[in-house]
Amino acid sequence: MGVLRKFLAWLSVPVICLIALVLYLARPFNPDNNRLLGAAVARVGRALLGMERPLEGRENMPQDRPTVVIANHQHNDDLFVMGDLLPPRTVTVGKSALVWVPFFGQVFWLGGNVILNRKRSKKAVALMQATSQAIARDRKSLWVFPEGTRSRGRGLQTFKKGAFHAAVAAGAPITMVCAQEYRDQAVGWSGRRESVVIRILPPVETEGLSTEDIPQLMARCHEQMAQAIASL
Repeated sequence: MGVLRKFLAWLSVPVICLIALVLYLARPFNPDNNRLLGAAVARVGRALLGMERPLEGRENMPQDRPTVVIANHQHNDDLFVMGDLLPPRTVTVGKSALVWVPFFGQVFWLGGNVILNRKRSKKAVALMQATSQAIARDRKSLWVFPEGTRSRGRGLQTFKKGAFHAAVAAGAPITMVCAQEYRDQAVGWSGRRESVVIRILPPVETEGLSTEDIPQLMARCHEQMAQAIASL
């Protein structure tokens, strides 16, 4: 049952994206498309997986101003765990290979999301800095997995700098989304997943900070997230 649930959950993603493609073509590069799609994919996916997702600190997610959201990245199923938490007008960050995924890649591009080439790290940082202009000018929020790769439930990994450059350059607060460590496995005969608790921490302000403050800012956020994850 667990294999069937996972198959159906992931089968639902291209189906929902194909339906959503109509909305994306009707209003291309509107960042609110991403929020609506993320909510649909996450809620359908969790229902098919039989997964509960208790949420703490919802009030800490800014709704009336741009923010840079950072979250811990464990498995591909994070899409179902966190997809419905995007604040208004949010773009996300993904690898260039995502563009070639049928239907998902097309809506990802039409959503105005940030596409990074991980092999060209200097240009990636420059792109994140350019994204900060969109945050300030277009009042978009940015969602980033700062670890850059999946931890597979083995603790919080080292952060990359891009998201912090973007936040400091835009003067936008950093909002931390912390997911309980979980396994990409079914439990019991029904194949349901264990519940995954999410905690959203109060935003960390970056107004007045410079690039020299980024290492300290990264260390502070990493420590707060690590402590929160350990307590879940």
